[in-house]
Amino acid sequence: MSVGGGRQTGCVHVVLTQEPAATVGSVAVPEIGVPDGGARPGEPRHLPAAHLADEVRSAPGPVRWTWDDTNKWYPELLTAGVRVDRSHDLRLAHAILRASALTAGTAFAAAPRGPWDGLVPTPPGPTSAGLGREPAAEALFELEGAAAVRRLGTLRPGRPGEGRPGEGRYGEGRQGEGEPGTEGERPTSDTRPGDREPGDRLDPLAELTAQLGAVAASADPGRLRLLLAAESAGALAAAEMHHTGLPWRADVHDAILTEALGPRPRLGARPERLEALVQRIRDALDAPPTLNPDSHPDLLKAMEYAGVGARSLRKWELERLDHPVVEPLLEYKSLYRLWTANGWTWLDTWAPHGRFRMEYIVGGVVTGRWASSGGGALQLPKNVRGAVLADPGWTFVVADAAQLEPRVLAGLARDERMAAAGRTHDGTPTDLYAGIVATGAVETREHAKVGMLGAMYGGTTGVSAQVMPKLAKAFPDAIELVERAARAGERGEVVSTRLGRSSPPPGESWASVQGSAFDEDAGADAQSRARSQTRAWGRFTRNFVVQGTAAEWALCWVASIRRRLWALGEADIEPGLTPEPFARRPHLVYFLHDEVVVHAPVALADAVADEVRAAAEEAGRLLFAGFPVDFPLSVAVVESYADAK
Repeated sequence: MSVGGGRQTGCVHVVLTQEPAATVGSVAVPEIGVPDGGARPGEPRHLPAAHLADEVRSAPGPVRWTWDDTNKWYPELLTAGVRVDRSHDLRLAHAILRASALTAGTAFAAAPRGPWDGLVPTPPGPTSAGLGREPAAEALFELEGAAAVRRLGTLRPGRPGEGRPGEGRYGEGRQGEGEPGTEGERPTSDTRPGDREPGDRLDPLAELTAQLGAVAASADPGRLRLLLAAESAGALAAAEMHHTGLPWRADVHDAILTEALGPRPRLGARPERLEALVQRIRDALDAPPTLNPDSHPDLLKAMEYAGVGARSLRKWELERLDHPVVEPLLEYKSLYRLWTANGWTWLDTWAPHGRFRMEYIVGGVVTGRWASSGGGALQLPKNVRGAVLADPGWTFVVADAAQLEPRVLAGLARDERMAAAGRTHDGTPTDLYAGIVATGAVETREHAKVGMLGAMYGGTTGVSAQVMPKLAKAFPDAIELVERAARAGERGEVVSTRLGRSSPPPGESWASVQGSAFDEDAGADAQSRARSQTRAWGRFTRNFVVQGTAAEWALCWVASIRRRLWALGEADIEPGLTPEPFARRPHLVYFLHDEVVVHAPVALADAVADEVRAAAEEAGRLLFAGFPVDFPLSVAVVESYADAK
């Protein structure tokens, strides 16, 4: 199985390490994978810490800057105005290689735990302005196993980088990811500082040597090289988006809040609109003035006394009830969410000085999707997007991939009939669900959508269960792929994405529940728990292969966009709030799974839109080389993010 990739260009690794002194050094290393099996570094060359930005800016030839954590190094380079074209994030790569089924037979996967295991991401630091440098565009995705390596000792003040053994790396996910299990005893390589005592300094050069060796010895080096390069490029893009920030108008945001909630209240008080709704809720329930609707137990108790009949405060359940409290309560819940999630405190904290600086966690979800450490970057509600306004002379290019996950499923399964259902004709994208209807598989678009979501997420009831046999008959390869992944999960096995990111094993608690079901004295309850757990893990692995591969497509898309935007060069425009090295260049400012927002000079907007589309095509080729599955985009050029959809 081949995977498309960028041209191999002999990129040089420059390894940054934190030394006791504020120094930087370099040394040549023979090719990784030479007959004697190792890379032999020479003596490092040292230079003052303050000279690192100049060293990076003036580095000759294609360089892949290699470090323990992008967020510990790149923000300060960006502050100095230096853009890095390529990197290799050892922390991110380590997590992938330790868990991947493709490296299961290597010494890297079999070695005992060490300080590289369980490392947690460093939040991005404050940034400012400087100058950029032109990249070499043709080597976006290569990560040579036969690369030359130079070692640079450094300088950057900050965390020493010791691991925290046993700390997991999995964040919240979508349906099917609610039971990710435990990370398990996933040790580090015996060729790295994995054998060191806790507290020893990490050795990035030894770690890189071991990682490249593990890739070379893996079952499919090409897939892993692309994944590691794309993951590291994503880390660069995330740091750059924090550096530039998403344009945000505080006055517009304040006006949105004032219209919805009333004037900004004093500290500790509710906005007047919420206070009025609280009174309506109390009146409808004939409750005392002490009733606090923010206390769910107290509110449910008051609703029980009033004979409302609600068992929970879920929206769908409240909407089924016929009681005067329902209307003000639903409105209160909606406005309360706005006030607490994106109210004035959020505005002061996360979007000062005209920019929202999100804190992405690359690979923060077990499938490889990004997470966020604060500010709700992945949950910007529509009612505040009106505050996202482009700077004068600039505009937004907003693009999102249509029906990404089912298209990824078609590519993964190489299901030609399903891919054809969503193919672009004469430059016009075909709605995949409408295309499925056109094949005669199902009768309505809604049935096609519900059925495909059921296939990917394990829906077994209602419409999903009714149409699944029809979809299985029409698209046997696609449906069999997710069914096979589900069966593997039910057996407690590991599944992998297209590029080799693997799911975690279920963990000891899962095995304990499964084992208890076979005890001689096991009752019906134990067997029922085991069956329920088995099905839940099958739903997780069913979705893992699709959502994880979609995340890989998005990583390749973002990495390609990032390279293409830089290649467009600078516009003849006065700098505004955007810092160097992007002050006159189009740049990514927001990413949400299958959607990107580019802040672009108006004169370059059409060119940016073309490059974003071309990047989507490139991402499809990289993952599914030779298989004709389309990834059409919805692209809008707008001044306000709220106008994009």
